Amino acid sequence: MSQAETHMAPESIGPRPRNPLWTLGILRSEVTTMLRRHRTYALLAVLAAVPVLIGIAVRIETGGGGKSGSGPDGGGGPAFLTQVTNNGLFLVFAALAATLPVFLPMAVGVIAGDAIAGEASAGTLRYLLVAPAGRTRLLLAKYASVLTFCLVATFVVAASALAVGALLFPVGEVTTISGTRISFGEGLVRAGLTAVVVAASLVGFAALGLFVSTLTNSGIGAMAATVGLLITVQILDSIPQLSAVHPYLFSHYWMSFADVLREPVHWEELSKNFQLQGLYAAVFGSAAWARFTAKDITA
Repeated sequence: MSQAETHMAPESIGPRPRNPLWTLGILRSEVTTMLRRHRTYALLAVLAAVPVLIGIAVRIETGGGGKSGSGPDGGGGPAFLTQVTNNGLFLVFAALAATLPVFLPMAVGVIAGDAIAGEASAGTLRYLLVAPAGRTRLLLAKYASVLTFCLVATFVVAASALAVGALLFPVGEVTTISGTRISFGEGLVRAGLTAVVVAASLVGFAALGLFVSTLTNSGIGAMAATVGLLITVQILDSIPQLSAVHPYLFSHYWMSFADVLREPVHWEELSKNFQLQGLYAAVFGSAAWARFTAKDITA
């Protein structure tokens, strides 16, 4: 080996050793950066405002008493809304039911769609890869940051609803969908579990958004395409003639979180939801990896 080759060897031969602390550093950096962006604050503020608006609307409509609908399932808007005046804890379930079809996934679509494409459009993607983060680890860190947003956004909705519900309505023992009564403490546990289930329901859509983000260098384009896919799937899921494909749409089992409020908890639909989300995460996560690792990074 020549003197020049010896001089170049440390820099040019083989990858640098992988340090687990470096991997954790990438993940921490991505999550921190995502949570500190003004766009993230704006999305979380909008999500937090939804339970406030629902609670105020129900309070005005009922004058703080009576019921907002004609029965457990009638006339009162989103699921659980008719029970809010009897127990403010139900505002948590009502707010999650109101935000899950559109507001929560749209917010996740913005974050996921911008994960890779936003860095490319800003001209920072190449610098992230020079770190050396490695494409696979960077992609995993981006996905983990999107999943973190799913969890944070869901709990922001739940926490806002719990605060507003306790402020505007009485709280106490919870009547489950099955008709049994559980303590307020157990009701809080069920509300927390519901928030986790809702966050887990967005795992597949987050992977789909990340895949879309690897297909373009335009952050806005990726966000628009991801949200467009969400709207398209929601429309397809509402057409009875397409019932054969409904069980394969990522949004089909989203509302199964209501089964958490049964006594005992019904796991059949929840299990189908988790399996479907895992399938979407595996398929589109693999597609995102295949695309990103073979992509020419020019920005």
